[in-house]
Amino acid sequence: MSLLDSSIKVGSLELRNRLVMPPMATAKSQADGKATEELCDYYEEKSHGGHIGLIITEHSFISPAGKASKGQLSIAQDSDVAGLKKIVAAIQQNQTPVFAQISHAGALAKKEITGCEPLSASAVALPKTARNKRIPQEMTDKDIQKVIVDFAAAALRAKQAGFDGVELHSAHGYLLNQFYSPLTNKQEDHYTGHSLAGRIRLHLEIIEAIREVVGKDYPLALRLGASDHLAGGTTIEDSIIAAQEFEKAGIHLLDISGGYSFYTHPMNQEQGYFSELTEAIKRKVSIPVLLTGGITEAAAAERLLREEKADLIGVGRAILKDSNWAAEALAMP
Repeated sequence: MSLLDSSIKVGSLELRNRLVMPPMATAKSQADGKATEELCDYYEEKSHGGHIGLIITEHSFISPAGKASKGQLSIAQDSDVAGLKKIVAAIQQNQTPVFAQISHAGALAKKEITGCEPLSASAVALPKTARNKRIPQEMTDKDIQKVIVDFAAAALRAKQAGFDGVELHSAHGYLLNQFYSPLTNKQEDHYTGHSLAGRIRLHLEIIEAIREVVGKDYPLALRLGASDHLAGGTTIEDSIIAAQEFEKAGIHLLDISGGYSFYTHPMNQEQGYFSELTEAIKRKVSIPVLLTGGITEAAAAERLLREEKADLIGVGRAILKDSNWAAEALAMP
């Protein structure tokens, strides 16, 4: 039996195998972020046959000010729950568990989409890799408290909609990543960019607020931009310590990706190109670690698991292109 086809527990949830379909934006939602039949059909097709161990749906915005793009899915209002239930049903009818990824774009939000000035940890220019020259407004304590409340409310909506768990998005240059990275967090107060404790304080406060509304056993994941791959940015040494703190706070799964390098690695194009990050973190935590990054072959996924680079393997673009990829991969001897 392959490792890829072996079961694993994420908190209280048992996955039948270690293959994960990671979040991938589809832009198939209505203008207001409500779910569509097209989106439900998409997830039904991807989960058909129950071959994927876990699906994490595309990032959903927790407030209108945190919307990243047109056609993005919303989890910002109670009225979104009915449509989200349809997405969950489309996936769970295929005996596949599903997490909701919840997100705030922060400085990557565009005023022409949100109608608001973008907010961030600090009023500084983003790294060139973010391809956004607009300087955001620095968040006030009131703004920060609102974001904490919005994340908790979104997590509760996910639970009410029937999702098996929730993932916080702290990668790819979005708001939590902006607080985590010393490149964009220049704050001097409680959330100071001068210490790792200050840079993860918002994460820990959000996790605590979520736990208060969903309970201590509801599966909670965090997607971490574990390295910016830029001078002066977040490093793997930071992320090992952060990962340990997130585990203590009640995170059940760490989903490792890039920070301001986004979902690519500037110096590595091999399958599983974030594996040096996941391997280092896996050695220091006891919760499962998920590796994504250019994995297109089942043999590569199996090898990465056997080499103990990670506990779960995320396959995105290959599954996006071919809905039968998972079935064929698991059928391999």
